[in-house]
Amino acid sequence: MTGEAAVADTNYGTTASGSSFYAAMRMLPREQREAMFQIYSFCRQVDDIADSPGPREQRLAALQQWRDDIDALYQGHPPARLRDYEASVRQFGLERDDFLAIVDGMEMDVPQDIRAPDFATLDLYCDRVASAVGRLSVRVFGMPREDGILLAHHLGRALQLTNILRDIDEDAGIGRLYLPKEGLAQAGITSTDPLVVAADPALPKVCAPLVERAREHFAKSDEIMARNPRPAVRAPRIMSRYYGSILGLLVARGFANPRAPVRLNKVAKLAILLRYGFF
Repeated sequence: MTGEAAVADTNYGTTASGSSFYAAMRMLPREQREAMFQIYSFCRQVDDIADSPGPREQRLAALQQWRDDIDALYQGHPPARLRDYEASVRQFGLERDDFLAIVDGMEMDVPQDIRAPDFATLDLYCDRVASAVGRLSVRVFGMPREDGILLAHHLGRALQLTNILRDIDEDAGIGRLYLPKEGLAQAGITSTDPLVVAADPALPKVCAPLVERAREHFAKSDEIMARNPRPAVRAPRIMSRYYGSILGLLVARGFANPRAPVRLNKVAKLAILLRYGFF
């Protein structure tokens, strides 16, 4: 589902070992790899809360408990589930606000299901559930601060917009619609019912600007990675190529009904890993 943080390949219902995230992270030295799997675990747990079928009040309370636990971690007395994070926080300078932003992003799906947010809200959502993950990750990768923040901004949005375009039908099935209301209006779609929008013949007109925006973010990401040391950008480059390939498959398939699910096959994943994982 699209409500995931974009550190993983498909969704947090899959295991790390079966994802592009796992393939990219296993390229890292041990301490970096452990820190990244801690970030992954955190994202997965808060995402599972947001996507659970439980009462909304209980989910909000569970997310607030994560905020309290993050605060306790940074005050020097972490709860058991975050005790192993202390070393990574110190070693890589992971920032409290980025962890909290991820919780805030997941919470955007909880009080009520997201349906056709305005573009500013959609961009905020992408920043919280994807770029905030990137801001934690680039510190682990050892990138310079300025370029690291820029890469997190652009690559996070590229990945999340690709998720949104890929998961239109899956999200509609659970009552969510992440396509921006401005795009719906420009395409002449007046409904915000996810299933109605997913079936509308004008849907490709809504998707086309998001495809171009994602491509622009991928291009900016490439510029940033090209000017940084290869070891520091190896993992984000693999993720970029995975998601960029998915975007290409989506464009080749098109967004008109019927839409077959799009996935990157194992051969394509292996080719990317061999091309970008060992240079």
